Amino acid sequence: MKALLPVVLISTLCSPVVLAHDAGDLFVRGGFATVMPNESSDDVSGTGELELNNDTQLGLTLTYMLTDQFGVELLAATPFTHKVSTAGLGEVAEVSHLPPSVMAQYYFGQANSQIRPYVGAGLNYTIFFDEKGKGQLAGTDVNVDDSLGLAAQVGVDVNFAQNWFANASIWYMDINTDVHTTVGIINADIDPITFMASVGYTF
Repeated sequence: MKALLPVVLISTLCSPVVLAHDAGDLFVRGGFATVMPNESSDDVSGTGELELNNDTQLGLTLTYMLTDQFGVELLAATPFTHKVSTAGLGEVAEVSHLPPSVMAQYYFGQANSQIRPYVGAGLNYTIFFDEKGKGQLAGTDVNVDDSLGLAAQVGVDVNFAQNWFANASIWYMDINTDVHTTVGIINADIDPITFMASVGYTF
């Protein structure tokens, strides 16, 4: 929640133009999304569990308000790429993925409020591609299975001009996959926390 505070504080400097998230409204948010894996996995031949680094890419969400309080959101982004390593071997692979997600959302407050906090829950489908062996696995085949899991979010929209608003949101995604390598199949839970800071426009 601390990550959301700067957006809320900005509201003290904003004009009093209200934020209209009414039934039938369609709005987009665009900005930067950082994926921070919270990974755990099988031990890799006694060299430790798989570890993935963070990555930041462009994120985009599209939301349609079913009522003044309930909305449906689609999350998209440019591909995220992570270096994969173990404590004993160092970097062993690189993998890219896309995490499209669909969320059912509930917005607190009135439709004409300047600040609209919200929560959401839904499904995430993570598509892995461009897997490459590195270091000890250089030149070998590495394949990562796609994943379907639950997702949840909390966020806040803050209006600063007619039809324009700032946003900050935090996502949790349940990503479980099997990594196929020359040393066998490794089960991995990636389960990232994703933070997105963006600007939105209401149509």
